[in-house]
Amino acid sequence: MNKQIDVNRISLNQITTENWSLEEAIEGCVRHEIPAISIWRHKIAEFGLKKSKNLIESANLEVSSLCRGGMFPALTSSERQDRIDDNKRAIEEAAELGSKVLVLVCGPAPNKNLQESRKWVKEGIESIIPFAEQYGVKLGIEPLHPMYTADRSVITTLGEANTLQESLGSKQVGVIVDVFHVWWDPFLYEEIERAKGNILGFHVSDWKVPLPDIFKGRSMMGDGVIDIPRIRKAVDENGYSDAVEVEVINQEIWDMPGDETLKLMKRRFVEYV
Repeated sequence: MNKQIDVNRISLNQITTENWSLEEAIEGCVRHEIPAISIWRHKIAEFGLKKSKNLIESANLEVSSLCRGGMFPALTSSERQDRIDDNKRAIEEAAELGSKVLVLVCGPAPNKNLQESRKWVKEGIESIIPFAEQYGVKLGIEPLHPMYTADRSVITTLGEANTLQESLGSKQVGVIVDVFHVWWDPFLYEEIERAKGNILGFHVSDWKVPLPDIFKGRSMMGDGVIDIPRIRKAVDENGYSDAVEVEVINQEIWDMPGDETLKLMKRRFVEYV
């Protein structure tokens, strides 16, 4: 039997309460005694970096990660440089907000050439490693489910992410394990073990059948088929002991009052993570 998770490891990935501003999400975390938050960059843009930082510090919240960097592939070298420059801005934002991790959603192929786009991903990450080192921010490669290859990421398995991390040869780079994206992988547990010491984040939600949507397809833990405790146990046993982010992208959840979402999230976290 899996050991019950400590509820104090819970982090609100802000996309779960997409209907809330950053200020509302922070206030919600305080009301519901959620000690950490993962912030999305479009939410920072609404308030500005300085006010966002002040709100977080006033609430004494940990920032478990910043979402997101990545999106490296592009057809021209100038476009790819623009993506790199934007990732550097994201690193600066992460450092300013006190986040040790920038999540990388690596980007799709703009020209149907997956192999070339994967090369651009590697080159993009390689180019920002020194900048990330300078700011003390780690880069977390998040593999996405293969159904997102066309519009979100050409890195689709934890094995790919591990191979990419190893090829870069930098401890500044690690991987993110998101159960929604990797639960189906027949090599998942071997790859979690391979990632030992390089796991920078762990995200939870569930895979409901039938899937309600592609982008907004995640459900609350306990509503689907993923063996979340088994994956969590494997991640824990391979060196990850930090915040566990609840990341639910789902219109029905978004339409709920935010306080109801956080109550449900905490209850399901204890029961199903």
